[in-house]
Amino acid sequence: MKTLSETWFADGYIDFELKKYTLLAYLQEIHRHFNQNRLYPQLGDIIFHYNNLAAFRENKKYLQEQFPKKLTGMQIERLQVLYQQMIEDDELMKELEEIINYAVQEIRQTITNGTEIYEFVEEKLVIFPVGLVPLDNQEGYFFLNTGVNSDTRVYQYRLSFFEKHDEKYRSIRTEYIDSWTRNMVNTYENIKAELIRLKKDLPNPAVYSIETELKFPVDETLLPIAKRSLVRYISTKAA
Repeated sequence: MKTLSETWFADGYIDFELKKYTLLAYLQEIHRHFNQNRLYPQLGDIIFHYNNLAAFRENKKYLQEQFPKKLTGMQIERLQVLYQQMIEDDELMKELEEIINYAVQEIRQTITNGTEIYEFVEEKLVIFPVGLVPLDNQEGYFFLNTGVNSDTRVYQYRLSFFEKHDEKYRSIRTEYIDSWTRNMVNTYENIKAELIRLKKDLPNPAVYSIETELKFPVDETLLPIAKRSLVRYISTKAA
């Protein structure tokens, strides 16, 4: 996939037509993946670039705080130097702001296209517990069953908290365990019992099923959205 550097809009020769061509080539590749219903890592990548542009345009003097931590000190210094040049050079400022304004508009529309796919998939997911859910549901398993076939993918998950800008967020870490063919013998309850028998470290796990009729790519779309939906589902039930 074509990629952009984290500071693509400020790298090298700052020319509107050149940067426009660079951006459109990148967005064309993003749309190619979206048209195949492949959202990740493309959607996360383009949101990252949008946040970078917004931070530079809206709060240039606080680059160190505003830009995502993915940027290195050298990149931050490069942007700070560029901003000083912009203050002293009206033509450079005009050219760069034209690039940024155009890019923000184009990227925002692409993000909208991606989020429409995300929301469509999210609406098609059905989540429910398998058996009784223990009081501690921060760790357990979830089953992912798609419309492709009767195979059920099994993942172990663990929820954790992290803080960002004085706000608490939940993250999920997952590990693929195995795949079962669901039938009269391998019901969700039987798969759960087999997991408990095989993995002694989780004698009383929380187990959830996530089902969808969609035949979308699993790793690039269904699994990332299923993980985020499960975090929200568990958080809502705990509230």
